[in-house]
Amino acid sequence: MLAADLTRELGTVPEYDRFATVDEVNACLTGLAATHRGLTSIDRIGTSRLGDPLLCLTIGDGDRDVVVAAGPHPNEPIGGLTVMHLASRLCADDLLRNGARWHIVGCLDPDGTRLNEGWFAGPYTKAHYGRHFYRPAGDEQVEWTFPFTYKRSYFDRVLPETLALMRLIDRTRPAFLTTLHNGELGGVFYYLSRPEPELQSVLAELPALFGLPLHVGEPEHPAIGQLAPAIFLTPRMEETYDYVEALGQDPTEVITGAASDTYAARWGTLCLTAELPYWVDPAAGDTSETEIAYGELIRTQAAHLRETATILEETLTGVTADLVSSSPFLRASRFFIPMLASIAATDENRSTASSASRPATAAEVSSCRDLVHSYRLRFGGMLLRALEGELAIGNGTPAIRRGCRTLSETYEKWCVDAENEMSDQTIPIAHLVAIQYGAILAGARHALGAHEHPGNTLKSSS
Repeated sequence: MLAADLTRELGTVPEYDRFATVDEVNACLTGLAATHRGLTSIDRIGTSRLGDPLLCLTIGDGDRDVVVAAGPHPNEPIGGLTVMHLASRLCADDLLRNGARWHIVGCLDPDGTRLNEGWFAGPYTKAHYGRHFYRPAGDEQVEWTFPFTYKRSYFDRVLPETLALMRLIDRTRPAFLTTLHNGELGGVFYYLSRPEPELQSVLAELPALFGLPLHVGEPEHPAIGQLAPAIFLTPRMEETYDYVEALGQDPTEVITGAASDTYAARWGTLCLTAELPYWVDPAAGDTSETEIAYGELIRTQAAHLRETATILEETLTGVTADLVSSSPFLRASRFFIPMLASIAATDENRSTASSASRPATAAEVSSCRDLVHSYRLRFGGMLLRALEGELAIGNGTPAIRRGCRTLSETYEKWCVDAENEMSDQTIPIAHLVAIQYGAILAGARHALGAHEHPGNTLKSSS
C-alpha cells in the first residue's frame, strides 16, 4: 500500500490550466539554481540540432545519483510541469532527496517540443491536438536513437540530444533513471527495466488516488512482456526484431536505435516510465469479455490502419514531385505512413494465431478503436502541416493545393469520428503531474533503498 507520507506529498502539486513551454521550464530550473546557490548547480549538457541549450539542474550532494529527463518525445509535455514541481520540492525539502544527487533535464527535444506548443494551452480537443501535433521520424527521436546492433540492424546515427543524455548517464551512473513520457487516451500504465514487485504494487495504486483506471488493453507492441496488469517490461529492440522477423516481415524497416533504459543497463540502473493519458476512457480497465473474437478485432484494426495508410500515401505520392522543402513534418510523414502499413501487416499476421479465437475484452476493444483514431489524427495532422508549410512558402502548385484540400476534407471527417467515438473526458493536468511525480519519488526511493537513508519518509507500508 502507499505510504501516508507519499500520499501527502502528492498534495503539494498545484493546479495547472495549461502545459509549460520549453522556455518556461528552462526559466524555472535556471531560477531555482540562482535562488539555491550551494545546493544546486545548472549545467549545459548539450545543444539541440537547432542550437537550443540542453539544461540540467543538479540538486544535492549525496553519494548516489538519480536522473530525471523531460521531453524525450516532443508531443508529451506532462514531464515539463513534473520536473518544475519536482525540482522545486527537492530544493525545499532535503528528506525528499533521499541522500542522492538529482540531475533534472528540462527538455531533451526542445526543437520538436516547440512544434507542439500550439496546443499546450488548449482547447484540449482531439481536433486541436491533432492539428498542432508533431512527432519526429524514428531516426530523429531522442529516445529511440541510442546505438543498436543486432542481426541485420545497425544504428549509430546518434543525435546530439541523445549523445548529451548518454554522457550524463555515463558520468552519473545513476541508481534510478526516468525519461518522462505520456500517452493520449485510456488509462495509466508503466514500463520497468526489471521486475520489482514491491515497487509495482505502489505504482498500481497511484492512478486510483485520482480516479483513473489502469490500462489493461492492448500493449503498445505485441512483443512487449508484461509484469503485472498495466506494468510492462521496457521494450528491447532485440525482442521486437525477433517478433517481426518471425512474422515474415523485415525488421530493419521498422527498427531504428535502442532506448535510454537499454543504454543505462550497463550501470545496473533501474529505469521507469510512467505513461499517462490526456483523456480518460473508463473502459481502459474493463477486463470483461465481449462478443467480439480477439482475432476479428485485430483484423478490423488492421483494415482501418491499412485504409489510413493508403489515403496518406496517395496524398504524399501525389505531391512528392512538387515539394521543395524538407520540413520535419515531411520527414515524419515519410517515416510514419509506411509504419502504419507495417503495423497493419503485423496485425493481419497475428490475427490468425490459435490464441486469437478467444473473446476480446472491453479494454482491448476500446484500445484498438482509440489507436486507429489516434493514428489518423496524429499522422494526418502532420501531413497537413507539411502541405500547409509548402503553401506558406509560396509553393502552391495545383497538385499541392489539391492534395491539401482533399486531405483537409478527409481529416475533418476523421476528427468528427474521433470526437464521437472516443472519450472526451479531459483529465485535470494536476492529476497527471501528481501521478508522474509520485511514480518518480516511489521509483527513486526503491532504487536507492530506504534502509540506506533512515531519514527518508517516503516508505511503502504493507
